[in-house]
Amino acid sequence: MNDSVSAEHVRKHHGGRTTIIAVLATIGITVSLSAVTLGAHTATAAEQQPLATDILQQLPVSERASKSGYQRTQFGPAWADMGHNGCDTRNDILKRDLTNITYRSNTHNCVVASGHLSDPYTGKQINFVRGNTTSTAVQIDHVVALSDSWQTGAQNLSFVEREDFANDPYNLLAVDGPANQEKSDGDASQWLPSNTGYRCSYVARQIGVKQKYSLWVTQSEKSAMENVLSGCPAQQIPADSHDITLSNDSQSMYRLYNKYTGGTCSASRRPAPRPSPMVGIQ
Repeated sequence: MNDSVSAEHVRKHHGGRTTIIAVLATIGITVSLSAVTLGAHTATAAEQQPLATDILQQLPVSERASKSGYQRTQFGPAWADMGHNGCDTRNDILKRDLTNITYRSNTHNCVVASGHLSDPYTGKQINFVRGNTTSTAVQIDHVVALSDSWQTGAQNLSFVEREDFANDPYNLLAVDGPANQEKSDGDASQWLPSNTGYRCSYVARQIGVKQKYSLWVTQSEKSAMENVLSGCPAQQIPADSHDITLSNDSQSMYRLYNKYTGGTCSASRRPAPRPSPMVGIQ
């Protein structure tokens, strides 16, 4: 039955007022269905990320700049409390990447006391227990190392941008401690995860980070990345949600500032840089 027939049928039996209601209801159903359809298309589009190979070709290629002037303090304190929730970035990443987590008492579910890590770099299963001799079993890796970033463009960033870089969840992974030490500040031409099944994702994340912060790659680094991606040409750049769920009393969510996308913090970004009271591995 079409809309005109429906309206005429109502007009004959119930009068003009009911006719208007019926027509509006019909229009409403149509609009609602259109909105659902549009939403589905939008969600599908949002799931599509650029191919890592395409973004790699867009990155500038240059030789390494001098390492002169590089210090960890150029990227702020390790680790900063970027959300001003009392939890440092290390604990935020442990909470994101570990399972079966327990917390140190009286820390408002901030300090991770234990948990389980399925390590992406080695494929190992690691039981993390916080302690003087055990905490180093799981470390937080900068996927693009700070020193590497300094030599490929980060020294041209502001201090605030470098602090964001050092604490950006997009550039951080909880990983096997010895593997992280072995990697040091190597790029893809110098180090790749021993877990070959993770290499495509690893290289794609490095490419995504370098694009996000306008860093360049060296020719040898680019060649190594191309070699990895040749085995997975459909590999996409990881999505960057900027979000980390913080398990404190307020169950808050903070969003890292991103000058490239205009993202903002739901918590105050910072009145001034300040170190966390829990800056070490312990």
